[in-house]
Amino acid sequence: MQFDEDAPLDPSQVEDARASGPRPGGGGGWGGMPGGGCMLPIGGRGGGCLLLILAVAGLFLFKVIPTPFTGEEDGQQGGGRYPTAPGQLSPSGNLAERCRTGADADQSEDCRIVGTVNSIQSYWRQAFREQDKEYTPAKTVLFSQAVNTGCGPAESAVGPFYCPRDRKVYLDLAFFDSLQRDFGAEGGPFAQAYVVAHEYGHHVQNLLGTMDKVGGNSRPGANSASVRLELQADCYAGVWAHNAVKTGFYREPFTQADINQALDAAAAVGDDSIQRRSQGRVTPDAFTHGTSQQREKWFSVGYDSGVPERCDTFSDGI
Repeated sequence: MQFDEDAPLDPSQVEDARASGPRPGGGGGWGGMPGGGCMLPIGGRGGGCLLLILAVAGLFLFKVIPTPFTGEEDGQQGGGRYPTAPGQLSPSGNLAERCRTGADADQSEDCRIVGTVNSIQSYWRQAFREQDKEYTPAKTVLFSQAVNTGCGPAESAVGPFYCPRDRKVYLDLAFFDSLQRDFGAEGGPFAQAYVVAHEYGHHVQNLLGTMDKVGGNSRPGANSASVRLELQADCYAGVWAHNAVKTGFYREPFTQADINQALDAAAAVGDDSIQRRSQGRVTPDAFTHGTSQQREKWFSVGYDSGVPERCDTFSDGI
Protein backbone atom coordinates (compact mmCIF):
# COMPACT_ATOMS: atom_id res chain seq x y z
CA MET A 1 0.00 0.00 0.00
CA GLN A 2 1.97 2.97 -1.29
CA PHE A 3 0.71 6.45 -1.96
CA ASP A 4 1.61 8.48 -5.01
CA GLU A 5 4.43 10.59 -3.61
CA ASP A 6 3.22 13.70 -5.45
CA ALA A 7 -0.47 13.35 -4.65
CA PRO A 8 -1.64 16.47 -2.75
CA LEU A 9 -3.30 15.71 0.58
CA ASP A 10 -6.21 17.64 2.05
CA PRO A 11 -5.75 17.60 5.85
CA SER A 12 -8.84 19.79 6.29
CA GLN A 13 -10.87 16.56 6.06
CA VAL A 14 -9.38 15.42 9.38
CA GLU A 15 -9.79 17.19 12.72
CA ASP A 16 -7.29 16.59 15.52
CA ALA A 17 -8.83 16.61 19.00
CA ARG A 18 -6.02 14.70 20.69
CA ALA A 19 -4.35 17.75 22.26
CA SER A 20 -7.48 18.56 24.28
CA GLY A 21 -7.87 15.09 25.83
CA PRO A 22 -10.41 14.28 28.57
CA ARG A 23 -11.01 16.86 31.26
CA PRO A 24 -9.71 16.16 34.78
CA GLY A 25 -12.12 13.85 36.55
CA GLY A 26 -13.87 13.17 33.28
CA GLY A 27 -13.61 9.41 33.52
CA GLY A 28 -11.57 8.93 30.38
CA GLY A 29 -9.60 5.81 29.68
CA TRP A 30 -10.58 2.43 28.31
CA GLY A 31 -13.30 1.45 30.75
CA GLY A 32 -12.41 -2.23 30.67
CA MET A 33 -12.35 -4.60 27.73
CA PRO A 34 -12.19 -2.87 24.35
CA GLY A 35 -15.68 -2.43 23.02
CA GLY A 36 -17.29 -2.31 19.64
CA GLY A 37 -16.90 0.55 17.23
CA CYS A 38 -20.28 2.24 17.25
CA MET A 39 -22.63 3.98 14.96
CA LEU A 40 -24.01 6.18 17.68
CA PRO A 41 -27.77 6.67 17.46
CA ILE A 42 -29.34 10.07 17.06
CA GLY A 43 -30.82 11.11 20.39
CA GLY A 44 -34.55 10.67 20.62
CA ARG A 45 -34.91 8.58 17.46
CA GLY A 46 -34.70 5.25 19.20
CA GLY A 47 -32.34 2.37 18.70
CA GLY A 48 -29.33 1.18 20.60
CA CYS A 49 -25.66 1.38 19.80
CA LEU A 50 -24.86 -0.59 16.65
CA LEU A 51 -21.46 -2.06 17.34
CA LEU A 52 -19.25 -1.65 14.31
CA ILE A 53 -15.80 -3.01 14.80
CA LEU A 54 -15.31 -4.94 18.04
CA ALA A 55 -18.70 -6.05 19.35
CA VAL A 56 -18.45 -7.66 22.76
CA ALA A 57 -20.81 -10.62 22.55
CA GLY A 58 -24.34 -9.76 23.62
CA LEU A 59 -23.34 -6.41 25.11
CA PHE A 60 -24.44 -3.05 23.71
CA LEU A 61 -21.87 -1.22 25.80
CA PHE A 62 -24.32 1.03 27.62
CA LYS A 63 -21.72 1.03 30.41
CA VAL A 64 -19.52 3.34 28.33
CA ILE A 65 -22.27 5.21 26.49
CA PRO A 66 -23.92 7.83 28.73
CA THR A 67 -27.64 8.61 28.71
CA PRO A 68 -27.48 11.43 26.12
CA PHE A 69 -27.05 8.85 23.37
CA THR A 70 -30.67 7.81 23.69
CA GLY A 71 -32.23 10.35 25.99
CA GLU A 72 -31.20 13.83 24.85
CA GLU A 73 -32.76 15.72 21.96
CA ASP A 74 -31.19 18.12 19.48
CA GLY A 75 -27.59 17.16 20.20
CA GLN A 76 -27.59 18.41 23.80
CA GLN A 77 -24.66 17.09 25.78
CA GLY A 78 -24.87 15.78 29.29
CA GLY A 79 -22.54 16.13 32.24
CA GLY A 80 -19.68 18.04 30.61
CA ARG A 81 -17.44 15.02 31.10
CA TYR A 82 -15.41 15.34 27.92
CA PRO A 83 -14.00 18.16 25.83
CA THR A 84 -16.66 19.80 23.72
CA ALA A 85 -15.90 18.93 20.12
CA PRO A 86 -16.92 22.13 18.29
CA GLY A 87 -14.90 24.48 20.49
CA GLN A 88 -11.80 22.43 21.11
CA LEU A 89 -11.14 20.73 17.82
CA SER A 90 -8.40 22.00 15.61
CA PRO A 91 -9.58 21.59 12.00
CA SER A 92 -6.29 20.01 11.07
CA GLY A 93 -3.94 20.80 13.98
CA ASN A 94 -0.41 20.54 12.73
CA LEU A 95 -1.58 18.00 10.17
CA ALA A 96 -1.64 20.83 7.64
CA GLU A 97 2.09 21.30 8.19
CA ARG A 98 3.03 17.62 8.30
CA CYS A 99 0.65 16.06 5.77
CA ARG A 100 1.15 17.74 2.43
CA THR A 101 1.68 14.93 -0.09
CA GLY A 102 1.49 11.19 -0.52
CA ALA A 103 5.15 10.98 0.44
CA ASP A 104 4.14 12.15 3.93
CA ALA A 105 1.37 9.53 4.02
CA ASP A 106 3.94 6.81 3.43
CA GLN A 107 5.98 7.99 6.41
CA SER A 108 3.38 8.91 9.05
CA GLU A 109 0.35 7.12 10.47
CA ASP A 110 -1.48 10.42 10.93
CA CYS A 111 -0.86 11.39 7.32
CA ARG A 112 -1.79 7.90 6.14
CA ILE A 113 -5.21 8.39 7.74
CA VAL A 114 -5.49 11.75 5.98
CA GLY A 115 -4.61 10.20 2.63
CA THR A 116 -6.99 7.30 3.17
CA VAL A 117 -9.86 9.63 4.07
CA ASN A 118 -9.07 11.78 1.02
CA SER A 119 -9.14 8.77 -1.29
CA ILE A 120 -12.34 7.31 0.17
CA GLN A 121 -14.21 10.57 -0.15
CA SER A 122 -12.84 11.22 -3.63
CA TYR A 123 -14.23 7.87 -4.73
CA TRP A 124 -17.68 8.35 -3.18
CA ARG A 125 -17.96 11.87 -4.53
CA GLN A 126 -17.49 10.52 -8.04
CA ALA A 127 -19.75 7.52 -7.45
CA PHE A 128 -22.56 9.78 -6.25
CA ARG A 129 -22.02 12.14 -9.19
CA GLU A 130 -22.44 9.25 -11.61
CA GLN A 131 -25.86 8.60 -10.07
CA ASP A 132 -26.83 12.28 -10.21
CA LYS A 133 -26.56 12.50 -6.44
CA GLU A 134 -24.58 14.86 -4.25
CA TYR A 135 -22.00 13.52 -1.82
CA THR A 136 -21.59 15.53 1.37
CA PRO A 137 -18.09 15.05 2.85
CA ALA A 138 -17.69 13.75 6.40
CA LYS A 139 -14.72 14.71 8.53
CA THR A 140 -12.72 12.24 10.59
CA VAL A 141 -11.97 13.29 14.17
CA LEU A 142 -8.81 11.90 15.74
CA PHE A 143 -9.17 11.78 19.52
CA SER A 144 -7.55 10.23 22.56
CA GLN A 145 -9.44 8.50 25.37
CA ALA A 146 -12.69 10.47 25.15
CA VAL A 147 -14.56 12.96 23.01
CA ASN A 148 -17.87 14.77 22.75
CA THR A 149 -19.84 14.24 19.55
CA GLY A 150 -23.13 15.30 18.05
CA CYS A 151 -24.49 12.01 19.36
CA GLY A 152 -23.15 12.49 22.90
CA PRO A 153 -19.90 11.82 24.76
CA ALA A 154 -17.94 8.63 24.05
CA GLU A 155 -14.81 6.88 25.30
CA SER A 156 -12.18 5.07 23.28
CA ALA A 157 -13.60 1.77 24.53
CA VAL A 158 -16.38 1.94 21.94
CA GLY A 159 -13.83 1.75 19.15
CA PRO A 160 -14.07 3.70 15.87
CA PHE A 161 -17.56 4.98 15.19
CA TYR A 162 -19.69 7.15 12.95
CA CYS A 163 -22.15 9.70 14.35
CA PRO A 164 -25.04 10.32 11.93
CA ARG A 165 -26.09 13.50 13.73
CA ASP A 166 -22.89 15.45 13.05
CA ARG A 167 -21.83 13.25 10.12
CA LYS A 168 -18.34 12.60 11.44
CA VAL A 169 -16.14 9.55 11.87
CA TYR A 170 -14.39 9.30 15.25
CA LEU A 171 -11.13 7.40 15.65
CA ASP A 172 -8.65 6.83 18.45
CA LEU A 173 -5.53 5.47 16.74
CA ALA A 174 -4.79 3.34 19.83
CA PHE A 175 -7.60 1.11 18.58
CA PHE A 176 -5.30 -0.37 15.96
CA ASP A 177 -2.92 -1.62 18.67
CA SER A 178 -5.89 -3.21 20.44
CA LEU A 179 -7.01 -4.86 17.20
CA GLN A 180 -3.73 -6.75 17.09
CA ARG A 181 -3.10 -7.22 20.80
CA ASP A 182 -6.57 -8.21 21.99
CA PHE A 183 -8.13 -9.79 18.92
CA GLY A 184 -5.22 -11.36 17.11
CA ALA A 185 -5.46 -9.43 13.87
CA GLU A 186 -2.35 -9.13 11.73
CA GLY A 187 -2.82 -5.38 11.49
CA GLY A 188 -0.97 -3.27 8.96
CA PRO A 189 -1.72 -0.16 6.90
CA PHE A 190 -4.49 -1.73 4.86
CA ALA A 191 -6.22 -3.15 7.93
CA GLN A 192 -6.40 0.47 9.09
CA ALA A 193 -7.72 1.58 5.71
CA TYR A 194 -10.43 -1.10 5.89
CA VAL A 195 -11.60 0.19 9.28
CA VAL A 196 -11.78 3.79 8.04
CA ALA A 197 -13.52 2.75 4.81
CA HIS A 198 -16.07 0.74 6.81
CA GLU A 199 -16.98 3.82 8.86
CA TYR A 200 -17.37 5.89 5.70
CA GLY A 201 -19.62 3.11 4.44
CA HIS A 202 -21.97 4.13 7.25
CA HIS A 203 -21.76 7.72 6.10
CA VAL A 204 -22.82 6.60 2.64
CA GLN A 205 -25.73 4.69 4.18
CA ASN A 206 -26.72 7.84 6.04
CA LEU A 207 -26.65 9.96 2.89
CA LEU A 208 -28.62 7.38 0.89
CA GLY A 209 -31.30 7.05 3.56
CA THR A 210 -30.52 3.41 4.39
CA MET A 211 -30.19 4.22 8.08
CA ASP A 212 -33.59 5.88 8.09
CA LYS A 213 -35.14 2.78 6.54
CA VAL A 214 -33.58 0.60 9.22
CA GLY A 215 -34.69 3.11 11.86
CA GLY A 216 -34.64 1.92 15.45
CA ASN A 217 -34.62 -1.76 14.46
CA SER A 218 -31.23 -2.39 16.01
CA ARG A 219 -32.00 -5.60 17.90
CA PRO A 220 -29.20 -8.16 17.65
CA GLY A 221 -29.54 -11.46 15.82
CA ALA A 222 -27.99 -13.40 12.96
CA ASN A 223 -30.42 -11.98 10.39
CA SER A 224 -31.01 -8.64 12.07
CA ALA A 225 -31.10 -5.27 10.36
CA SER A 226 -28.01 -4.24 12.30
CA VAL A 227 -26.00 -7.18 10.93
CA ARG A 228 -27.15 -6.39 7.40
CA LEU A 229 -26.21 -2.74 7.84
CA GLU A 230 -22.73 -3.67 9.05
CA LEU A 231 -22.12 -6.16 6.25
CA GLN A 232 -23.14 -3.55 3.70
CA ALA A 233 -20.58 -1.16 5.21
CA ASP A 234 -17.96 -3.90 4.80
CA CYS A 235 -19.02 -4.29 1.18
CA TYR A 236 -18.78 -0.55 0.58
CA ALA A 237 -15.25 -0.67 2.02
CA GLY A 238 -14.39 -3.30 -0.58
CA VAL A 239 -15.91 -1.21 -3.37
CA TRP A 240 -13.65 1.69 -2.45
CA ALA A 241 -10.61 -0.62 -2.34
CA HIS A 242 -11.39 -1.80 -5.88
CA ASN A 243 -11.53 1.78 -7.15
CA ALA A 244 -8.93 3.42 -4.90
CA VAL A 245 -6.15 3.71 -7.45
CA LYS A 246 -8.49 5.68 -9.73
CA THR A 247 -8.71 8.41 -7.10
CA GLY A 248 -5.09 9.35 -7.81
CA PHE A 249 -3.82 8.93 -4.26
CA TYR A 250 -2.13 5.55 -4.71
CA ARG A 251 0.78 4.65 -6.92
CA GLU A 252 -0.60 1.28 -8.00
CA PRO A 253 -3.45 -1.13 -7.22
CA PHE A 254 -3.40 -2.82 -3.85
CA THR A 255 -1.54 -6.11 -3.65
CA GLN A 256 -3.05 -9.37 -2.47
CA ALA A 257 -1.01 -8.93 0.70
CA ASP A 258 -2.81 -5.62 1.28
CA ILE A 259 -6.23 -7.19 0.72
CA ASN A 260 -5.30 -10.06 3.04
CA GLN A 261 -4.74 -7.53 5.83
CA ALA A 262 -8.32 -6.33 5.40
CA LEU A 263 -9.73 -9.85 5.25
CA ASP A 264 -7.76 -10.82 8.34
CA ALA A 265 -9.09 -7.81 10.24
CA ALA A 266 -12.64 -8.57 9.10
CA ALA A 267 -12.32 -12.15 10.31
CA ALA A 268 -10.84 -11.09 13.65
CA VAL A 269 -13.87 -8.92 14.44
CA GLY A 270 -16.57 -11.33 13.32
CA ASP A 271 -19.22 -11.89 15.98
CA ASP A 272 -18.45 -15.60 16.25
CA SER A 273 -14.72 -15.01 16.61
CA ILE A 274 -15.18 -12.39 19.33
CA GLN A 275 -17.73 -14.48 21.20
CA ARG A 276 -15.39 -17.46 21.28
CA ARG A 277 -12.65 -15.26 22.70
CA SER A 278 -14.84 -13.47 25.23
CA GLN A 279 -17.22 -16.18 26.42
CA GLY A 280 -16.05 -19.45 24.95
CA ARG A 281 -19.21 -20.08 22.93
CA VAL A 282 -21.12 -18.65 19.97
CA THR A 283 -24.53 -17.03 20.53
CA PRO A 284 -26.10 -16.10 17.17
CA ASP A 285 -29.02 -14.32 18.86
CA ALA A 286 -26.49 -11.73 20.06
CA PHE A 287 -24.88 -11.08 16.67
CA THR A 288 -24.61 -7.42 15.69
CA HIS A 289 -22.07 -7.48 12.83
CA GLY A 290 -22.07 -10.90 11.23
CA THR A 291 -19.70 -13.83 11.37
CA SER A 292 -16.07 -13.75 10.32
CA GLN A 293 -16.99 -15.60 7.13
CA GLN A 294 -19.76 -13.11 6.33
CA ARG A 295 -17.56 -10.08 6.91
CA GLU A 296 -14.84 -11.49 4.66
CA LYS A 297 -17.46 -12.45 2.06
CA TRP A 298 -19.07 -9.02 1.81
CA PHE A 299 -15.79 -7.13 1.73
CA SER A 300 -14.79 -9.46 -1.12
CA VAL A 301 -18.10 -8.89 -2.93
CA GLY A 302 -17.38 -5.19 -2.94
CA TYR A 303 -13.73 -5.57 -3.84
CA ASP A 304 -14.29 -8.07 -6.65
CA SER A 305 -17.13 -6.12 -8.26
CA GLY A 306 -16.19 -2.51 -7.52
CA VAL A 307 -19.89 -1.69 -7.84
CA PRO A 308 -21.92 -0.29 -4.91
CA GLU A 309 -25.13 -1.82 -6.28
CA ARG A 310 -23.70 -5.27 -5.56
CA CYS A 311 -23.78 -4.44 -1.86
CA ASP A 312 -27.48 -5.19 -1.32
CA THR A 313 -27.39 -7.09 1.96
CA PHE A 314 -31.08 -6.46 2.66
CA SER A 315 -32.89 -8.32 -0.14
CA ASP A 316 -31.76 -11.92 0.18
CA GLY A 317 -29.74 -14.16 2.45
CA ILE A 318 -26.41 -12.98 3.82
